[in-house]
Amino acid sequence: MKIAILSRGPRLYSTRRLREAAAQRGHFVKVLDTNKFSIHVEEEEPSLSYHARNLPHYDAVIPRIGASITFFGCSVVRQFEQMGVFTLNSSHAIAVSRDKLRSLQILSRHSIGIPQSAFVRDKKDVLPAVAKVGGTPVIIKLLEGTQGIGVILADSIDVASAIIETLQSTRQNVLIQKFVAESKGRDIRAFVVGDRVVAAMRRRAQGQEFRSNVHRGGQTEALELDSEYEQTAVRAAQIMGLRVAGVDMLEAEDGPKVMEVNSSPGLEGIETISGVDIAGAIIELMEEEVLFPEIDVRQRLTVKGGYGVSEVPIGTKSEFVGQTIAETGLRERDVLVLSINRNGVVIPNPRGSRELLAGDELLCFGKLLTLKGLVPPPRKRRTKKKAKNKAK
Repeated sequence: MKIAILSRGPRLYSTRRLREAAAQRGHFVKVLDTNKFSIHVEEEEPSLSYHARNLPHYDAVIPRIGASITFFGCSVVRQFEQMGVFTLNSSHAIAVSRDKLRSLQILSRHSIGIPQSAFVRDKKDVLPAVAKVGGTPVIIKLLEGTQGIGVILADSIDVASAIIETLQSTRQNVLIQKFVAESKGRDIRAFVVGDRVVAAMRRRAQGQEFRSNVHRGGQTEALELDSEYEQTAVRAAQIMGLRVAGVDMLEAEDGPKVMEVNSSPGLEGIETISGVDIAGAIIELMEEEVLFPEIDVRQRLTVKGGYGVSEVPIGTKSEFVGQTIAETGLRERDVLVLSINRNGVVIPNPRGSRELLAGDELLCFGKLLTLKGLVPPPRKRRTKKKAKNKAK
C-alpha cells in the first residue's frame, strides 16, 4: 500500500514509529505536512495539491492532527475521504473528539461513566452549576486544551467564578467538572486499536500537582486492565467513531469515568512502559480495514422497498427470552438477525441455535412492517430526581 502520514513533526516519536512499522510490513510511506496542502473543491472532482503540485494517489492516510490546526487538518482529512481514500480516523470523529463538551454530550446518551459536568456562559449560572456537579473543589477545563494545558483546580466558589470570568473575557469556552477526589491524582490511559485495548498505563501526578499528564511530569506504570475498564475504553472509542484512540479514565469509587477520548494519542510513553508494538498493531488494523472497508448496512440493505435495518431490544418480558433464534420464527417472517449485542459484546452472524437472553439487542434486516411490530414504543426518559422520588 501507499500510505501518507499527516504530521507536522516527521521526527516526532509517534510519526517515526508509524513510518517504521509500515515500512517493515512492505508499504511505501511518506510523511506529509498537513499545513502544506491546498484543497480544491470542484464538481465531481475533489482534489488536493501538496506544495502547489498535484498530489499523487494514496491508498490510506494516517492523520496525526495537532490541536492547533484541528479545523484545517480535519478539512484535509475530509478531502481525502471525498477522494475515496481510506483514513484511519475520520474527519468527523477527530473534530468531535477534540471538543470536550461535545464528546461528553455524546457519551452521556450511553451507559458509560463520565464525570458530572456543566457548561455555563452567564456569571449568575456559575454557583448553581458548581452545586449541580457536587460542589467545590471543581475542575475547570478549556474545551480544546491538550496535555493538561487549561486544566485548573478551583477549591472555592469565589476562585471558580474568578477563573471562569477571566477565561471567558478572553473568549475561551470552559467546562466545569466534578473533582473525583478518590482518583488521588491518578488516571488510566487505554490505547484502543480497532475493537481491543492493545496496551494501558496508569499515570500518577507528582508532588502537589493534580494533573497526571506525562507532559506535566506524571509518572507512568504498565497496567493490565480488568474487563470493566477495557470494555469502557473500547465502547468510548467506538461511540466517538475512532478506530484508534487514547481513552483517559479516572478510577472512581463507582467504576471508570471517561475524561477524554484522544484521536491522535502519543505512542512514546505507552510503548516504552508497556513494551507493546502499538505502531505495528495500528498498521495491521489499517491493512484489514483497507482490504475489508466499512459498509453502511442501513444504506446498502434498504435498496429494496419495504425492507430496512433495525435494532430490536429483548426485554425481560419479551416472548423471545429463552428461545433460540430458530424458535422465534423470525426467519419465516422474513427477518434476518445480523448480530447480537450482549452486555457490550457483539456476537456476529449468530446461528439459529443461539439462545436469546433478556437484555440482548438484535441487529435485524427484514420487512419494515414486521420490524415495526418488534420494536417497542419509545419510553419517556425520567430524570434521576423523579426516579428517586418514585423509589421512595
